[in-house]
Amino acid sequence: MHKKFKKVILLLLIGLAYSSDISNSRQTALTRAIEKIGPAVASINIEQHVSSISFDPFFGFMFPREIYPMKSSGSGVVISPDGFVITNHHVVENADRVTVTLSGGDEYEAEMIGSDETSDLALLKLAGSGFPYAELGNSDDLLIGEWVIALGNPFELFTVSNKPSASVGIISATNMDFGMQKSGKVFQDMIQTDAAINPGNSGGPLVNSLGQVIGINTFIFRDYESNRGSVGIGFAIPIKNAKRIAEELRTTGEIDRGYSTGLAVQSVTRSISSYLDIPFVKGVIVIEIAKESPAMISGLEPGDVILTVNGQEVNKPSDIRTVILENDIRSGDKVALRIFRNGKYKKLRMKLGKFNSNPYK
Repeated sequence: MHKKFKKVILLLLIGLAYSSDISNSRQTALTRAIEKIGPAVASINIEQHVSSISFDPFFGFMFPREIYPMKSSGSGVVISPDGFVITNHHVVENADRVTVTLSGGDEYEAEMIGSDETSDLALLKLAGSGFPYAELGNSDDLLIGEWVIALGNPFELFTVSNKPSASVGIISATNMDFGMQKSGKVFQDMIQTDAAINPGNSGGPLVNSLGQVIGINTFIFRDYESNRGSVGIGFAIPIKNAKRIAEELRTTGEIDRGYSTGLAVQSVTRSISSYLDIPFVKGVIVIEIAKESPAMISGLEPGDVILTVNGQEVNKPSDIRTVILENDIRSGDKVALRIFRNGKYKKLRMKLGKFNSNPYK
């Protein structure tokens, strides 16, 4: 065989091998994760009927002028083959009609199973079976710096291609606690990511490199001065918390946060501290305990000063309620108390009881 011909064949073989390597290198853990979960990502389409208001300057009253439909959209993720879908409460709040579009463009009427403002989560149901659904991962086992993907319907781009948009970033932080918001929502244990989350991404999944949902994208920090969207600081509800809420909504259609302690307390003031010879001015003092209540069973006594609940300081009666609400502690769960009694510090545990009409809540 001629030397030049051999050289040409060798170059062709090298070229084919190089082309194959390039093609294989395009397939990564991230592309496989997107391919795996993409069919389960949904566009949530909302329709509300809003009335415009007119003011009559002569009679001095307002009256509705007309009712018109207002549409908006967000994201969601199918979590079971029988069509249950998780999204954010604020995505479907006050909706008169909800439809869900899946990859490929198939649209379904959605039934509202339940919605919870405190956790900012909602559960929808699609009629049918055999839906593509997402695998739920472990949000307790996250690594700072590991790759994650935010999928959803930012700026209604789902309607352009009939499939979700993806943005890639890392886990920037975990266990981010923002407490109770003015809206009544409670954001605790949030996952922070720099994957781009924009308007419309709310309710969509945050996914690890295995294609498992580890969070529900919920809100971002925005640069309002420049009126930009994502600035690389977004937050997702851990899937462990979302799964707990979804299971309760699926079972009962609502979230029951009622509880009973049987306690009546008041803040420790300077006068109370001086009168009872308490060596500090902090905490709340127990003034009454209902019979056979969780407080009595735990061993609390009138005159005890409660200093912390689950490690958080309490200085007024509402602080106890705030700790319980922010940590989503329910009837049947236990709280750890640090108290001061007769010159000594003690630790007790109190199991919350079911809500009743007892005034010592």
